Amino acid sequence: MNPDAHILWRGPRWKLAVLLACMGMLGPFSIDTYIPAFSGIARSLGATPVQMQQTLSAYLFGFALLNLFHGALSDSLGRRPVILWGIGVFALASVGCALSQTIGQLVFFRALQGMSAGAGMVVSRAIIRDMFPPADAQRVMSQVTIYFGVAPAVAPLVGGWLFVSVDWHAIFWFLALISAALWWAVWRALPETLHATQRQPVHVAPLLRGYVQMMRNPQFLMLALASGIPFNGMFLYVLSAPVWLGEILQLQPTQFFWFFCMSVSGIMLGAWLSGRLAGRIKPKYQIRHGFVIMLATSLANVLMNLLGTPHPFWAMLTVSIFSFGWALMVPVVTLLVLDLVPERRGMASSVQAFIGSMANGLVAGVIAPLVMHSAPALALTSLGMLGIGVVAWIWVKPRVT
Repeated sequence: MNPDAHILWRGPRWKLAVLLACMGMLGPFSIDTYIPAFSGIARSLGATPVQMQQTLSAYLFGFALLNLFHGALSDSLGRRPVILWGIGVFALASVGCALSQTIGQLVFFRALQGMSAGAGMVVSRAIIRDMFPPADAQRVMSQVTIYFGVAPAVAPLVGGWLFVSVDWHAIFWFLALISAALWWAVWRALPETLHATQRQPVHVAPLLRGYVQMMRNPQFLMLALASGIPFNGMFLYVLSAPVWLGEILQLQPTQFFWFFCMSVSGIMLGAWLSGRLAGRIKPKYQIRHGFVIMLATSLANVLMNLLGTPHPFWAMLTVSIFSFGWALMVPVVTLLVLDLVPERRGMASSVQAFIGSMANGLVAGVIAPLVMHSAPALALTSLGMLGIGVVAWIWVKPRVT
């Protein structure tokens, strides 16, 4: 923790949480905003469904790859420069997307968007731990998760409205505008939170040694898996939403909103409760509660999908409850990951985000297309994603204080 933290930010804690959440939600917001315009973009650019899927995969893998470096660079150069460069490049890449005339150009600029979008999410986690002791950091992390949860619900509505009212280009002009506004807000309001004595040298050899040490630390890897992989039990349904909601649950596009609303409500409620429990119960007990909720919900989801035809109400409700359990435990696990290597919190956040993002990209590009047409397959795959996190947590739990 920065010894000067008490003088770096004098405003209300919730304002800092809002700013950090906006930095973190830029990445997922830019995914969900353009999804309603998939068909329109394909028609405009003469692209096939496979090519359109590449615009998403390129973004996710670019996001995962550069996540390895955002945090490590912030340990050396400072938090502010990395965030400002990341948001600035994202704004320019959004302009490139808006001006794209071919699907190849769009794929390129989407990859550039992904490479830069993770800076805010990765570095914001390190900033929280720079500024607050453990219990307060958990409360702020929970507040960030609450605000962060708004993006998946609002983004499709904004993207759909812009697509219908103007055209698909307007979506990327909008992303350029909000990222420019966010850059200005960060430049004006966010202090440098990395203390001068905590800066790491900018040398390749120590940097590589840091990565090797983390990847060879089984406790670090298990915590990263426990926090990042279960998210895909929920994310799988988001990626499969057009088929799952439209073909399997027989909902109209105007009714898709209810799924996103219920899922986001679960995230926000779980994050709120996580903040309320900070400092009241041991972190490992709170994590256990989150996993129990997700596991019980996943098993019920599999059973109901195997025994009968899914009904929209309970099908969407199970994802919402799963989201609640995930949001209850993930702020705590994230802080445990960062505190394993206090001298390299930025790098730790990078590696954690890289593992989660690679899993997201694999689910989006490979797994979701294979299972999205079957409700039982979706339920079983979601349970499998959670199972990886459960096994990782069972292994690491005895080693957590």
